[in-house]
Amino acid sequence: MVKETLKPTQKSFKVDPKLIRNVREWAIEAVLFLAAFSSVATTIAILFILIEESVLFFQEVSIFEFLTATEWTPLFGDPQYGILPLVSGTMVTTVVALSVAIPFGTIAAIYLSEFAPLRLREVIKPCLELLAAIPTVVYGYFALLFVTPLLQQVYPELPGFNMLSAGLVMGLMILPFISSVSEDAMRSVPVELREGSYSMGATRLQTSLRVVFPAAISGISAAYILGASRAVGETMIVAIAAGLQPKLTWNPTEQAATITAYIVQVSLGDLPHGTLEYRTIFAAGLTLVLITLCLNIIGHFLAKHYREIY
Repeated sequence: MVKETLKPTQKSFKVDPKLIRNVREWAIEAVLFLAAFSSVATTIAILFILIEESVLFFQEVSIFEFLTATEWTPLFGDPQYGILPLVSGTMVTTVVALSVAIPFGTIAAIYLSEFAPLRLREVIKPCLELLAAIPTVVYGYFALLFVTPLLQQVYPELPGFNMLSAGLVMGLMILPFISSVSEDAMRSVPVELREGSYSMGATRLQTSLRVVFPAAISGISAAYILGASRAVGETMIVAIAAGLQPKLTWNPTEQAATITAYIVQVSLGDLPHGTLEYRTIFAAGLTLVLITLCLNIIGHFLAKHYREIY
């Protein structure tokens, strides 16, 4: 008999499941880290460019003149480099916008969170958020061609370019940001607080204003700061409806230029790179960043303060 030779059995290679899980977790952590680092790196790169160009600008222009002078004419034959006219225009339009967006956005948030039925909320909230999807250039022409003529019927002396119409339409634009974030903050308040208020005999309105609103004040203040930052950085509405004439005024019925409008005006011009006139946009941009930073710091301390109280 012929003996059959036994072939050695080949062992199949198996990968440790624990190793596969560890590799997957490491890959996910690496992707998340890169996503977070990319945002931080982008912010650092923007600040680096702004600071680098602004340092070159302030080597030729005094910081004191930049912060205190009341005329901004860097493109004229006799240049003046006072940033106050642009800051006043930015602040006036922002205040007008917030005077519209904060009360109406808060009322909308309270209604959607505490009073609106579920089906109605599912209809109203997407309609409000749809306002944020409209291009800002459309808002700009809406302010110039519809809101301004409407205001001129009440105030005939109102000029064609003015900060009032630009601020009102800008408030309409940022209203979804404030209402949506505020409504989310109010809905995150525990239901036990509402039930405790109802058990003490409070009405739904009293519960909304005296219990839910104070409990969600940290998130609501964050919504206000988000809306303010959005208004400060708005470009097209103010560039189209408010005018491009730098003027130190606190009257919203007059025309003026904002920081962002000036940046757009110079960036689209024919100024050569590296000139003092071109570097003014970086100094103005750095000023805008500092204003936004101050708003966020104020919002952080307000949220911390009210969180400790409530």
